[in-house]
Amino acid sequence: MLLSFLGARAVPAIEEVRDGAYVRSVQQPDGAAVVAVTPGEDHVAVRASTDGSRPDLELVGGRARRTFDLDADPAKIDAELSRDPLLAPLVARLPGIRVPGTFDGFELMVRAIFGQQVSVAGARTSLGRLVARAGTALERPSGGITHLFPTPERIAELPPESFGMPRARAETIRRVAELVARGDLDLSGEAPTYDTLGSLAEVPGIGPWTLAYVAMRALGDHDAFMVGDLGVRKGFEALGLDSTPKEMLARAELWRPWRAYAVLHLWHMHV
Repeated sequence: MLLSFLGARAVPAIEEVRDGAYVRSVQQPDGAAVVAVTPGEDHVAVRASTDGSRPDLELVGGRARRTFDLDADPAKIDAELSRDPLLAPLVARLPGIRVPGTFDGFELMVRAIFGQQVSVAGARTSLGRLVARAGTALERPSGGITHLFPTPERIAELPPESFGMPRARAETIRRVAELVARGDLDLSGEAPTYDTLGSLAEVPGIGPWTLAYVAMRALGDHDAFMVGDLGVRKGFEALGLDSTPKEMLARAELWRPWRAYAVLHLWHMHV
């Protein structure tokens, strides 16, 4: 399930799903690596090849754990969500669902802003152009993996017109990049979630949907809930539930502290 999710959103040149593995480029402290994460029945295999530097196995392994939500307890989460009789059939249909994380919080933030009000395919295409324009080429490409995602420093210096989007959204991305580059914003998931979201909320152009999406996928908030998300609203309607924000939030109280997993179930109703 996670491979399908990641594959549908894979940005050209930095990531792809091939041969049953999620493959992507990763910036290490002393060089680049291409990492392949292959889910198995009861384990996840992680392989890393580098441009000559030593693989940082702790860094790569930790990011793989976060991306594939390996610290979750699916049986416990399924049992608690199944207490809602309307959600229980969705849990039975897709037991053991996990929330897709990310290898890089800043990258995920940029992707979230690119994804505002456009399709998944449209966001992929635009992000691919950004990578081609500002990403660093790998010395040793692997298949379709040829670049690293642009650094915050590089994105902060790009002119707004180079993003191929409305100027206001481009300025939002540049502002976030500046904050990360200066060390004023930590999107690694290590800082307190409340502090990170508070800083992001002060950036013009970042609203509740983006905050919840970043909380869910970059900050590891398993109770994040995107009340303004179209897919979530359609899921409520398909279940015969009132889809006004007030009623959605009220129903979602039944799913705490695992509302992010409920979001995944609602999204997959349309797959």
